[in-house]
This record gives sequence, C-alpha cells and structure tokens, in this order.
Amino acid sequence: MTSVIDSHIFKDIFGSAPMREIWSDRSRTAYYLQWEAALARAQAKLGIIPQEACDEIVRQCDVNKIDFDKLKQQTELIGYPVLGVVQQLVSLCRGNLGGWAHWGATTQDVTDSATVLAIRDALNHIEEEMDAIMASVARLAQEHRLTPMAARSNLQQAVPITFGFKMARLLATLMRHKQRLHEIRERILTLEFSGAAGTLATLESGKALACQAQLAEELGLKQPEIAWHTERDRIAEVGAFLGILCGTLSKNATDIKLMMQTEVGEVSEPYVPHRGSSSTMPNKFNPISCVYIHAIAGTVRQQSAALMDAMVEDHERATGPWEIEWIVLPEAFVLTAGALAQTKFLMAGLQVNVDRMARNLTMTKGLIVSEAVMMALGPKLGRQRAHDLVYDYCRKAVEQDSMLLDVLVHDEQITNVFSKEELAKLCDPTNYLGLSGTMVDRVLHHFQEKR
Repeated sequence: MTSVIDSHIFKDIFGSAPMREIWSDRSRTAYYLQWEAALARAQAKLGIIPQEACDEIVRQCDVNKIDFDKLKQQTELIGYPVLGVVQQLVSLCRGNLGGWAHWGATTQDVTDSATVLAIRDALNHIEEEMDAIMASVARLAQEHRLTPMAARSNLQQAVPITFGFKMARLLATLMRHKQRLHEIRERILTLEFSGAAGTLATLESGKALACQAQLAEELGLKQPEIAWHTERDRIAEVGAFLGILCGTLSKNATDIKLMMQTEVGEVSEPYVPHRGSSSTMPNKFNPISCVYIHAIAGTVRQQSAALMDAMVEDHERATGPWEIEWIVLPEAFVLTAGALAQTKFLMAGLQVNVDRMARNLTMTKGLIVSEAVMMALGPKLGRQRAHDLVYDYCRKAVEQDSMLLDVLVHDEQITNVFSKEELAKLCDPTNYLGLSGTMVDRVLHHFQEKR
C-alpha cells in the first residue's frame, strides 16, 4: 500500500469508488480525448481544419484505443501524459489526417481543461452526497426541535438548548457550503485554451477567439476572459472549499464523539454488529466514523494549503508548482468523498438518547439555569448585584451538594421578588430554551425553499 485512497483495504473507508473513478488514469485520459475531439469539431466548424480530419480525429478519440502501458512509458520519457495521448491519437488516424489533431494547442491547455472537467464531475458527486446528508440532518432537526439538552462551553455545561437546534446549525452551515459550491462552479468551470504563452498566437487572429468560444461551448464550459494557466486561484479556491467543507464535517464528528463518551451518552453512531469494537474490551463501541472523518479533515486541510503553494507559479509556464496540483487535488477530492460517505452513514442512522440528555440537564442540580435566574433578578436588583448574588449561591450549592433552588429560597432579597413557584419555573431547564424552536423552524423553512 502506498496510500489509503488506493489501498484495497482502506480505499472505501477513506474514499469512495465514484470519486476514485473520476480521478483515475482512464478517466483523465478520457477527458483529454474529449477535449481533443471538441477542439477538432470547433476548428472544423470555423474552417481551421478540414472536416474530413475532424471526423477521423473524433472517431479515434476513444479511450478504449489507448495503450496505457505505452502511455506510461511515453509519460516517463516526455514528462507529461498529454503528448503521449496525442501521439497515439495521431497514429490511429488514417493517412495524414491525424496531423490536424491538437492544432494550435499546448499540453497545459488540455491538462487544465481536463482537470476542470474532472472537477465538474467531482463537484456533482459532492453535491449529491451533501443533499443526502442534509436530508438526514433536517429530519433530526425536525424530530428533536424541542428535545432539551445541555449546551457546552469549554467542555462545561453552559445553558440549555435543544438537539434540534444543534442539528439546525449544522444544516444551515451545510446550506452555506452548497451555496459556495454553486459560486465556485461559476468561476472554476472555465476553459483553458490559449497556446504556449497564453496569447493564442498559433491561430489566425480573426478566428482565435471564435475557436476558443466554440471549444468552450462544445465542452459546456465558460470562455475565459484571458489565459489563466499560471493564475491558479480557481484551483486553490476549490481546494479551500474542500478544506472548509471537511472542517464542518469534522466539527460535527467531534461533537458526536464527545457526546458518545460513556459519561455523556447522549448520541451514538449507527449500531452495526462488531463495528467499532475493541479487540480486548467487549464493552467498547468506538466512534469509528467520527475517527475517520477527523483524520480525513486534518489531511485535506494540509492539501488545501499545498494548493495555495501551487499558486506561486513563475512567469508564463511554471517550473514545479503546477505539478503539486497533480499530486494533491485528486487526493483531496477522494478523501473529501470519503468524509462525506462516512458522514452520510453517520447522520442517516444516528442514535439519539433523549433520556440521557434529560438526565444530564439535571446533573448540576439547577446550575445550568443560573443565567436564567440572574437575568430574571437583574431588573429587580440590578444586573451586577443579581450576578454576584447568583454567583455566590452557585458556589454555595456546589459546596453543599444542594439544588440551586433550595439555596435560593432562603434569601429574602430573592423571595421578596419571586415566589418559590416562580423560582422553580426559573430553575427548570426546559423553560430556558430561548428561541431554539423558532430558529430550527427558520432553518428548516429556508431548507425547504432551497430544495
């Protein structure tokens, strides 16, 4: 094994078959041939090459006709795979017709455009996976709209929220990522065809931009405003998107694995016999999907940074930074697909322990709603006085191992403004959920509108 993404054992844990196929040698070569066929059609329509040559070139642009062992040898010799593909294409064509293939183009034109075509297919796969995840998260948000639980701040209980609110936050974040995905498509799905230094000098000046426009139309891509072969912001932006998407998936996985701790026990990964089991401790049920997602996200962040390094390309043809993309971009996409697949499994079958959430709310014997008491006393006693008073009684409740309510009812300053019944309501965590339900409804409404 040289990498988990092509390991027979690990490849479907850290990646996915559809994404691996998109970035495979065979698919990459098919994208090259798709580009060459589209160029021939565009140039024949404009009278740049003979129609007979176009027909023969298009007929031979079949990835099944490529000798991949020979292509490997040619690439090792030349340094780039495109010329080897073109050489095989030319040899497949009848007579001298193959001489019109790749007319006026350069290696990077084909390579970058093929990368864009792969990114288009990869983003489509990512969107499909995101849609499936969002559907599961939306269901959880709806089902647990008013299921109370403890929010955590610095790993300490903070104030009550609902589990639906937690899921709605995740849903809203994923919706923003989907918007980013659509925005990225607008910029990244752009043709590269500009010749050796980007000026299209190889074609007649009167037909060069028309050929570029026609080629873009053939491939379903946008025509660039100018050559971008050493301006790599488009590729770096895609890498940044993968990094922040995986960051969100990892944040969710982190919360879930913390909530799976024995002492917390509020949620757990879908149960599958022996999944996440220990070799020595029969009681263990490890958060295995969360572990994989966390590892993937950390790796994709580094790959995103590498794509930032690849932006620093020298002059009009780079000496090394470009090749960073060859190494990093396919891996980043495959790993992101792995994180999405693990998240899809995780959220579709997430087990929610409502009773444990309720029990944990009572763990601090009312301290979790000290803010509610303070805010209610504030208008009566002054905010600072109310804060200091409740703060002291929180410490006293801890020292005495008492319910906060039992401590508060002995202070006349407090009982003069609130009855014991009113204080009891203030000390009930389910009465201090704020706008959790309303905010869940807003997110779900927005989600349904976007669908």
